[in-house]
Amino acid sequence: MKDKLIMEVAVTIDLNEIMHLEGTAGKVTMIPFGGTVKGEIFNGVVLPGGVDTQVTDLNGVNHMCARYMLKGTDIAGSECRIYVENNGCQRSVPETPFRTIPVFYTDSVALAPYLHRAKFRGEGRASPEGVVISFFEVDAE
Repeated sequence: MKDKLIMEVAVTIDLNEIMHLEGTAGKVTMIPFGGTVKGEIFNGVVLPGGVDTQVTDLNGVNHMCARYMLKGTDIAGSECRIYVENNGCQRSVPETPFRTIPVFYTDSVALAPYLHRAKFRGEGRASPEGVVISFFEVDAE
């Protein structure tokens, strides 16, 4: 069995919109973003309001949580939305690609039975515009 790529999110970031907080317990960075999505099951855009929140604790571990909504067309050609919560952890030395565990919610009749199960993983890589997040079905046949 092999993991199967199902879609990729090309994240675009406006560096002027990034927010930072640093205190005695660690630091927080909030990165608002947009972007586009392409894949075999869904194509669309990232709706306004998406944000990647990164909390770095005193041990130098970076806890990441991105929450965002996608709008587009599903595999059946129907308009739909997909909510994504994508969580990950990174040590102080960044790993490439960084790995995440996504959770999906959707109003797509065609995609709900597929996306509403916990069998996915994500990988993120830097790109010239921001980041590309690839989502894979784990142990696809």
